[in-house]
Amino acid sequence: MKINPLRDPKMSTPQDMLEGQSITRPPYFNGQHYGWWKNQRENYIQAEDYELWMLIKNGPLVPKKTKEDGTILIKKPEEFDSEDYKMMEKNAKAKKLLYFGLSLDEYTRISECESAKDIWDALQIAHEGTN
Repeated sequence: MKINPLRDPKMSTPQDMLEGQSITRPPYFNGQHYGWWKNQRENYIQAEDYELWMLIKNGPLVPKKTKEDGTILIKKPEEFDSEDYKMMEKNAKAKKLLYFGLSLDEYTRISECESAKDIWDALQIAHEGTN
């Protein structure tokens, strides 16, 4: 007898997760079932804004300027223009999508992280280890 993957009890929402599967509320991570949460969060973020997912995977966008001699420098906040602010807003949104899905214990684990990529990597190391 074939098992329908949509009805497979191993594929359903873990019982102790506070949030169910929703298109408007991302999954909540309380320190258990990391693999399930990771997959759900990844899909949720990609559906919200794929560019945010790329920031999480590849690191933040950093406003830069090129000097006359071709040297590339990171801009200071007082040098930002409207495009730079949009870029920085994307970085903040990516962090927000990760922060707001974590329990207090998990938040404490990543609260010192500077970027969304750092947060994602810290959670992965804490719950899956490293190669």
